[in-house]
Amino acid sequence: MSVVITGMGLYTPLGRGVEATFEALCTGRSGLARPPADHPAAGSLEVAGLLPAIDPRSVSSGPDTRVLDRIVLLALLTAADALADAGVEVGRDVAAERAAVIVGGVGGLSTLETQVLTRAARGRAGVSPYLLTGVLPNMPSARIAIRHGIRGYSSSVGTACASGVQAVADAVRLLQTGEADVVLCGASEAPLFPTFADTFGNARALARGWADPTAASRPFDLRRNGFVLAEGAALLVLENAAHAAARGATGYAEIAGYGVTTDAYHPTAPRPDGTGAAESIRRALAGGRVPVAEVGYVNAHGTGTTLGDIAETTALTEVFGANGVPVSSTKALTGHLLGASGVLETAATALALGRGLLPPTWNLDDPDPACPADHIRKEPRATETGYALTNSFGFGGQNVSLLLARATRPPT
Repeated sequence: MSVVITGMGLYTPLGRGVEATFEALCTGRSGLARPPADHPAAGSLEVAGLLPAIDPRSVSSGPDTRVLDRIVLLALLTAADALADAGVEVGRDVAAERAAVIVGGVGGLSTLETQVLTRAARGRAGVSPYLLTGVLPNMPSARIAIRHGIRGYSSSVGTACASGVQAVADAVRLLQTGEADVVLCGASEAPLFPTFADTFGNARALARGWADPTAASRPFDLRRNGFVLAEGAALLVLENAAHAAARGATGYAEIAGYGVTTDAYHPTAPRPDGTGAAESIRRALAGGRVPVAEVGYVNAHGTGTTLGDIAETTALTEVFGANGVPVSSTKALTGHLLGASGVLETAATALALGRGLLPPTWNLDDPDPACPADHIRKEPRATETGYALTNSFGFGGQNVSLLLARATRPPT
């Protein structure tokens, strides 16, 4: 059963919406900057992928509006955008019980940090009764379901930086088994708060020492020295292709296959030989019954860490051969949105297929010899390929790969 992407909701450091996102990816307009002095993480992050402040009253009018965590606000905004983009209204275009929502992410970090500090200062009386609904990781999906009347399957995925793409894979499974006709899936992340930022900084995982913040994220580059933490949300509407066709909807791309594996190796480091990642790629190709030679692009996880970039390159070489497939990482412009990164990259891959233009890895001035590949650099590359792959890997050894096929009925 074919599954198509019929809607996208994107709110990231590159801007809000499909056109702003793809324009930035192809022109090199970076979303990275130094946090302003009044930002909560200004003393913890040299550079970040930032979004504007959000007035909760512009998103919700409920009695608990003022305590909605930032991840929920971002999720609600992008959910509305994705459904509008798909032209789907629950109850009109799909029965409420046949609609589902799966949203990944770390959880309400701003609520947790604020409440811990408040309790330390004021004691038990300072703890808000809204703490739980602020920090629980299922709140983005639950709030979306409440807002749009989605009464089918609803869940949250917590597989670290693979969460969003894991949500997409789970959505494909729901559609293929006939448990749903429409699934809203993806991730929302708001990690730009001191304690969470400091843990990455103390682990020496973050890019540092760059005079130009837009140059700090450098996947596969010899001078890379860590990733750039970012916030944002990305949600997709997936549909059974027959359901989409029946209502006259077009698709950005088809999810042709997916692969999910676990390294079972280390809590944070990937397997150096890339075997877990290579197996997830193979499973995605097998699910789509697509030969290796037909894949014309890989949107890499490519965070800009030494271990991660090398392990992923090793996996790609094992599957495609040395320099066997064009590769790029869009995190050079967006930074790392944790669980939401993979969904943003899935959207970018779908757009690249539909428009025949592959975005490059910006800032890749001097490719690391330890990462040999057909890197797309300096400018976009035209393509006629019908298939592309995107990878997401997370702490704990989580590997998820999606195989996308160019849509037979692209959006107008």
